[in-house]
This record gives sequence, structure tokens and C-alpha cells, in this order.
Amino acid sequence: MTDAPLSTADELNEFLSSVERRAFKRTVYAVRDEDAALDIVQDAMIRLCTSYSERPSNEWPMLFQRILSNATLDWFRRQKVRNALFQNMGDLEAAVEGDDHGDLDLLEILRIDNGGTEGAEDSAQRTEILAIIEEEIGQLPGRQREAFLMRYWEEMDVSETAAAMGCSEGSVKTHCSRAVASLGKALKARGIGL
Repeated sequence: MTDAPLSTADELNEFLSSVERRAFKRTVYAVRDEDAALDIVQDAMIRLCTSYSERPSNEWPMLFQRILSNATLDWFRRQKVRNALFQNMGDLEAAVEGDDHGDLDLLEILRIDNGGTEGAEDSAQRTEILAIIEEEIGQLPGRQREAFLMRYWEEMDVSETAAAMGCSEGSVKTHCSRAVASLGKALKARGIGL
């Protein structure tokens, strides 16, 4: 086996492969539409490839997070304009809201694969709790959810999250604090103590 260095294209492909699944899940939670989320993530990947592939590879994670956040915000802006246009024209009688309560499992990464030492009752209880946590994360306001997922799912630090969200570090801390408080209160109300 040779240890030949990867070409820039190979490095970029490897990077995109490593982030695509989490980026998709994060975007689905933001827009609540799997098809739109896939389009947004693909658009963000294309933008990274076309505009930033020549940048050092250690800059790609932050660039990609920022591009993805901007692409998501652009999607919301387009939706707002479309919805306003159609409502004003009276062309749409019913709201076109995607019900994305499908098989997406945000917290499946927390699944424990420990060789079967977990009992069936513990496994069922853990699965139920993870489903409740996933549901409650989905109920957070958009910016709180975005900050929470970047900080605790993507494991980004405060400054990286602020750069990706286009806000101050103080705002990130506020969004995360409110998200954690809301989640704690919601989970406690459902009988789950952390």
C-alpha cells in the first residue's frame, strides 16, 4: 500500500463524504422537508467545490458550515416570498407544508453498539427517550435549534458556530442557553431527568 498524498479533488470528495449525512440531518430539522434539505445540501457542496476548492483543506469545515447556513437562510427567504406572493394572489387555498415525520433519526448516532450487553428493556427505554429528545429538539425555534445542533451535534466551538451562523458569540451562547433550558424543561415535563 502506498502513502501517496491525496489530490485536492480526492481530499474534497473525502471531506464532503464525511459531512454530508450530518449536514442533511441538520438541514432537514431546519426546513422540515427532506427534498428541500437534499437540494440545499447539494447546493452548499457545489458552492464549496466551485468557489473554495483551492482553499486549504483545514478551512473547508468552517466554509461549508457557513455556506450551508446561508443556503438554508436563502431557502427560507425564497419560501417567504413565494408564500406571500401566492397568498396575495389567492392562488393557493391550502398551505403546502411538508410533513417530514418520516424515518429520519437525528440521534441515531448515539446508538450504543456494545456487543449485546444492553437488555431489551433498557434498549426499548433508551429508544423511547431518544425519540422524545428528537421530538423536543424539533420543537425548538429555528435559531436556537441551529445553534444547539452546531454546538452539540457538530461539536463546533462558540466562535465557529458564531461564524457559521453569522452572529456574535454572545448570541450563540444565548441561543444555546435558551435551547438547553427549553429542552430541560420540556423533558422534565415528560418525566425524563438528565
